[in-house]
Amino acid sequence: MKAFIAGGSGYVGRYLTAELIKDDFEVTIIGSSPQLKGRFPGRVRYLSANTSIRGPWQDHVAEADVIVNLTGRSIFHLWTKKYKRQIYNSRIKTTRNLVEGISDDKHVTLVSTSAIGYYGERGDDILTEDDENGSDFLAEVCRDWETEAYLAESKGAKVVIARFGVVIGGKGGALGIMLLPYRFLVGGPMGTGKQWFSWIHIDDLVSALMLTIKRKNMKGVFNMCAPVPLRNEDMAKTIGTAMKRPSVMKVPAFMLKLILGEYGSTLLQSQRGLPDNLQRQGFQFKYSNFKHAIDAILRK
Repeated sequence: MKAFIAGGSGYVGRYLTAELIKDDFEVTIIGSSPQLKGRFPGRVRYLSANTSIRGPWQDHVAEADVIVNLTGRSIFHLWTKKYKRQIYNSRIKTTRNLVEGISDDKHVTLVSTSAIGYYGERGDDILTEDDENGSDFLAEVCRDWETEAYLAESKGAKVVIARFGVVIGGKGGALGIMLLPYRFLVGGPMGTGKQWFSWIHIDDLVSALMLTIKRKNMKGVFNMCAPVPLRNEDMAKTIGTAMKRPSVMKVPAFMLKLILGEYGSTLLQSQRGLPDNLQRQGFQFKYSNFKHAIDAILRK
């Protein structure tokens, strides 16, 4: 079996590639950096290309049995008008080109990333896969991203939409950014701290992605987040306790918005996502509790 991973050199891609290799897949990764060539094990082929532009790289998509779309410029950045276009185009145009490259004469699986940000600001609402789309920038990006992925169904592909919560784990990912203030003794809640935080441990995320790849009847939307979301203030307390650091330095909402602009506003959004569709498939989380997840990561 052959797998093609767009954005496979990133944090999630590296973990997923290792799991696919264990499962005897031949893996082709495409990324934007030519410097990464030769840094992967023998059963992994690395290509460098701008996937938002059509090109010969699409021939490799046509050879794949499984296509995983993890591409997208990081949202952890100041959102200028130019950078917002990059966030949008890196996702929508890449997905469009991946779908275009899919062969018409073989039944493939397309697993395409989206995010819990699809739902927008939702307060205390419990969010399952059936809930409606939000109206802010990230929600609109997710909507258009998913729409492009679903066009692969016209080619006979099985389409999985994976709405990621914030991915935590060792050796990279969002956790490194989250822990930094605590290392300098200035950790604490953002804004009121009452906003809900949807998260998932990298081990559970990769296991869930592999399940959608292997199980033929799994298609459609899946909230890829732990079944126990928590409020921002509780997350801050849990991290502070685990690191033996204070967690009382609140970051006022106005300061986040003043310094980070529109991106700062997204850090204050509340999304209480639940993985209903995953759990209906019998998926068992290794880390359903944030404290257990943080303790396990810090022990390593």
